Amino acid sequence: MKKTFVFGLLAFLLTACGHDPLNTPTGSESAATNSTAQNGKHITIGTANFPESEIIGQIWAVSLEDAGYDVKVQSGIGSREVYLKALQEGTVDLVPEYSGNLAQYYISEAGHEELKAGADNAEVLAALNKVLPAGLSTGKVAPGESKDSFRVTREFAEQHKLVSLEDLANMEGLRLAGNPELKERPYGPKGLEEVYNIPAVELVPIADSGGPLTVAALNDGAADIADIYTTSPTYGHDLVTLEDPKNLVLPQHVLPLMRGKSIHGEARDIIGAVTERLTTEELQKLNARNVGDEKAEPRTIALDFVHSG
Repeated sequence: MKKTFVFGLLAFLLTACGHDPLNTPTGSESAATNSTAQNGKHITIGTANFPESEIIGQIWAVSLEDAGYDVKVQSGIGSREVYLKALQEGTVDLVPEYSGNLAQYYISEAGHEELKAGADNAEVLAALNKVLPAGLSTGKVAPGESKDSFRVTREFAEQHKLVSLEDLANMEGLRLAGNPELKERPYGPKGLEEVYNIPAVELVPIADSGGPLTVAALNDGAADIADIYTTSPTYGHDLVTLEDPKNLVLPQHVLPLMRGKSIHGEARDIIGAVTERLTTEELQKLNARNVGDEKAEPRTIALDFVHSG
């Protein structure tokens, strides 16, 4: 009876103090967790809400875990505006990014003059480094690009004799399928009108980052042109990518954007080494495994990629 009372009292006291006696870490477990955090061995990776970002984030996670890091991946955080806020607030330590779009974002935030169409990757990176907020830094840039591109059905291209965006000049009433935020991007409807003289482009907002819904909008006639990444599969549909001779869309090389206090030394080297392997062709293959017939999970794709190198 006395033992039962003592045990009950102990359980009550532990609960009252906010501890669950069944889930409280042992002294050694608690010390290990604290040591990991203090030594910069705990890293949280955030990803945007499209498959390629998740795959890249998982690739970095697997590489870091193999080296003994404790890694958490927060998937599908949202658009650039959302996950960059999380990065600056310290909710996440590292996110996959793309050079041109990231530079344009921070240039706009800082109120600087926008990068003009035609800038090369060196100019993009130089501009980006000037406007990055304090505490943030970029890592090694991948050779691969996942670039916004404008695609039409082959039937539409042949009907209007289209090869490049220049061929759309003066065509009124075009409907452009793309993410809702495309409306405010420099290469959105406003950029198409200013650079290529394509008037009154109507945005058809589809929030799947050039995925199957966007492709379906083209094939179903709900849109005339679509913004689809160069590394995105077209799900077996015959689409034509219109050339961009004036480089309205800036270079978009994959790069890690990180909080300097959280990612440094060995961790930066590990991330850089695997990022160097991300060519445009590899990104296309990785994406195809996820959205094609295989429907492989990002984690599975990442494990195979990292351990095949």
